[in-house]
Amino acid sequence: MSIELISVVMALSFVGLLLIGLPLAFAAGAIGVVFGLILFGPPGLILVVTRVFTLLGNNVLISVPLFVFMACLLERSGIAEDIFSVVSAWAGKVPGGLAVAVIITSTLMAAMVGVLGAEVVTIGIVALPAMLARGYSKQLALGCICAGGGLSTLIPPSVVFIMYGLTSGVSIGQLYVAGIIPGLMLAALYIAYIMIVCTLKPELAPRSATSEANLPIAEKLALLSKLVLPSFVVFMVLGSLYLGWATPTEAGGVGVAGAAIAAAVRRRLTWAAVRHAITETTKTTTMLYWLFFGSSALIGVYTLAGGTTMIQNMLAAFPLGPIGVMVLIQVVWIVLGCFIDWIGILLLTAPIFVPVATKLGFDPVWLGVLFCMNMQISYISPPFGPAAFYLKGVAPAGITLTDIFRSIWPYMGLQIIALTLLIAFPQIALWLPSTMNK
Repeated sequence: MSIELISVVMALSFVGLLLIGLPLAFAAGAIGVVFGLILFGPPGLILVVTRVFTLLGNNVLISVPLFVFMACLLERSGIAEDIFSVVSAWAGKVPGGLAVAVIITSTLMAAMVGVLGAEVVTIGIVALPAMLARGYSKQLALGCICAGGGLSTLIPPSVVFIMYGLTSGVSIGQLYVAGIIPGLMLAALYIAYIMIVCTLKPELAPRSATSEANLPIAEKLALLSKLVLPSFVVFMVLGSLYLGWATPTEAGGVGVAGAAIAAAVRRRLTWAAVRHAITETTKTTTMLYWLFFGSSALIGVYTLAGGTTMIQNMLAAFPLGPIGVMVLIQVVWIVLGCFIDWIGILLLTAPIFVPVATKLGFDPVWLGVLFCMNMQISYISPPFGPAAFYLKGVAPAGITLTDIFRSIWPYMGLQIIALTLLIAFPQIALWLPSTMNK
């Protein structure tokens, strides 16, 4: 059987299993096991088991539950409320002040949380009722929360970077640092858009007349003390990585300690909070690991059959030039992001695309940032758009999924602009890692 026919049959079988409702992890694992037996006999199962055990032996995997646990502790610590109250007091009188405050709060939370979903839920609970109560446009309020929540994909300590680093063999510390400037650039684009559209259409965001926005400057300065704990947690994680004091796994442990201290200082470190954090960490980590196992089995069998080599050769031979191939990779990621979770996209495509990009002379760290930028787009793009479903779960009655999906289009345009800038100017991502203490 030719590798071309094998590729078609495996792809159709995989899509068929997904369409009948089998979870992605088990669909990938089933295809890997069945085709391993068909193509290689019983030794094919040895390949699957070997890849899983090799995966489990990677110590970097320990950082995944650590960062998830840190996110769960911070979710219950009340830090998001503190950040939002401070930022809204300072930004309350600028055009779209509360929406700007949402983006800034989301950026700071992304530098602590790093887990998809937790940030959208937390910011949605804190900011959405306040924005709607003060007459903000429903579309503006929903869109900025969805877009801001997705920043945890790109700004470290993003779990996406950990999984990309494991899959591609790239330094996770360098990936983390590479994501900082692109993440801040995207947040700045969001803020600029909000201020411009609210200046042109003031009715979208009535200027705040609340006591918080009209505080004397001395009281606003005093409010900045609420940012001490968030800054402490951010420095413990990102500072230790950038200065070379800790590996990503060690930074995860340091982050958990920082989150626990922050929750204890705010008197939120209760047994109920810890139990909730442990439960959610177990669920999330188990889901990620099953996805990793299933996709690893599938791509292992496909690689041994010669499939990844065939695709790599096809991409490298396209008469598009290196930049054309890179653009094609982005298009594939964007399309897949409309239908498949990021972990499935990563594990199915990274073993194919990373060697191609490296062969064409591109930096795999830069490619990792491009991947995360694409996952920003997938995070809010219909029909999958997990951010919309997370926000719908905490939105007031009367907010529909249609309302949420309508609100995200301007931000998707900004994400594509940021992606284009990152492709045109790779140093946006690569400059900061070049300054690291290694």
